[in-house]
Amino acid sequence: MDRKYLDAGQIVSSHGIRGEIKILPWADSPEFLLDFDTVYIDGKPFAVENSRVQKTCVLMKLKDVDTVEAATLLRTKVVRIDRTNVEPEDGAVFIADLIGCRCIDEGGNEFGILKDVLTMPSSDVYEIRGEHEYLIPAVKEFVKEINVNERFVKIHLIEGFRTDEN
Repeated sequence: MDRKYLDAGQIVSSHGIRGEIKILPWADSPEFLLDFDTVYIDGKPFAVENSRVQKTCVLMKLKDVDTVEAATLLRTKVVRIDRTNVEPEDGAVFIADLIGCRCIDEGGNEFGILKDVLTMPSSDVYEIRGEHEYLIPAVKEFVKEINVNERFVKIHLIEGFRTDEN
């Protein structure tokens, strides 16, 4: 991979009077962020002194961020993690690695670029744009192969995936 860091969440506010930050995580669960000793903000590493889950967010105390004012300056910043510190489960890939992948049909014909992954109750849905737009459920019946190293996703296309079809 050419990207060293993964976007993990956004700082939405300060918390308390000792400089804690409140992070809205961009992961399947907020507990994911509790496993890191270092996070990166604007490319600068910050040691994590402690962290805990509060509802859907993570409250985190960073070394050298000791006041409300210092924490407030970080508001709206993106929190990143070093991808080498993350081991995805077997078969899992990071959404950040899917965005921008070429989408090909089973014949090898490219029909678009994966622009977004929409999280829906039953499954994720891939939003693909090319000459046409497609919404494709991210399930094994339709997603036949994902190769993030070669930057492609092989899709079994059926009628109804094109959003501009009548």
